[in-house]
Amino acid sequence: MKKFKPVFDFVQFSMSEKVPFFRHVNDQLYDNPLYTTPDIAFADAKAAVDALEAAMLAAKEGSPVAVSAMHDAAERADTIYRNLAHYVERIAAGDETSILSSGFHLSKQPVITPKPELAAFDGEHSGSVKLVAKALEAAVAYLWQMAIEDAAGMLSDWIAIGSSTRATFEVNDLEIMKRYKFRYAAITAEGTTDYCEPVTKIVV
Repeated sequence: MKKFKPVFDFVQFSMSEKVPFFRHVNDQLYDNPLYTTPDIAFADAKAAVDALEAAMLAAKEGSPVAVSAMHDAAERADTIYRNLAHYVERIAAGDETSILSSGFHLSKQPVITPKPELAAFDGEHSGSVKLVAKALEAAVAYLWQMAIEDAAGMLSDWIAIGSSTRATFEVNDLEIMKRYKFRYAAITAEGTTDYCEPVTKIVV
């Protein structure tokens, strides 16, 4: 018998995606007859989302303090909804319909995680990011791009940041605490592939 569990995919959401998702979970989970005693009170969950939304509005001015406060609010909200997802997992006991009724997304068990098409890691120095792509046998080079995501989840234009003959690339001199998106395309004998789905990284 297949078993399911709620997943923490919301941790990777942009700020603008987190708020509506958390509100959706609140609407679905609380007063749901399957979940009568959530580990987190509705008032606390709602307050965390309201605080995140307010912090996002304050961060639109671009103040470093306001941006830092926004990320703190996001971490607090993520923690609350992780706890709620653990509660749903405990009560649902692997039942697909029960998990979906909570508002969380679900994952099959066991989960086989393939190597991601692109991953972003902290670089050797502050303000740097190391990108690791899934190598293509036919690729002779890789083209790399980045965009900046603002507090409202809006993206700047994509800009070229370099090329490489290997499926790795390190970009430096990025702004601390800014949220960046990265993507790549591969150059093959048949031409240049489409750019991959972008990955998001907050620079530290």
